[in-house]
Amino acid sequence: MSLHIDIQNACTGAVPANDDIRRWIAAALGPRDVDTEVCVRLVDEQEMTLLNEQYRGKQGSTNVLSFPADLPADIEHPLLGDIVICPEVVVREAAQQNKQEQQHWAHMLVHGSLHLLGYDHVEEREATRMESMETTILQSLGWPCPYTGASAEVTLRRTR
Repeated sequence: MSLHIDIQNACTGAVPANDDIRRWIAAALGPRDVDTEVCVRLVDEQEMTLLNEQYRGKQGSTNVLSFPADLPADIEHPLLGDIVICPEVVVREAAQQNKQEQQHWAHMLVHGSLHLLGYDHVEEREATRMESMETTILQSLGWPCPYTGASAEVTLRRTR
């Protein structure tokens, strides 16, 4: 089956190549038995702040938000959902965590994709499971465990 990823760049500044974005999401979603569509929107901090406040009730911007599709049961459409990423936050966090920017981008896209599949990290047990999955997926892409430093874990848990 096919995986279609629509990438909307609504910000300025450097972002990963579309092929990299697609590869990272495909790795997170794994083989699909059905046609699947995902939208990725790259936004500035102002837009991310508005989205974070409106949908999560949290002040300020964040790195990634996921919006799983919530279609009525009688509508058959391959949309899995939307992933919104703020490049400014991702780049800033990568520097704070002493990570390569591409590594942190891959992590945020994998993280957002897992949310679209229904995984969460509200409870500690769920967080452990999701973090383990992220680590496995990122290692399959050639990246190290994203939770090897205290700053990495604090930054991601802070967004919860």
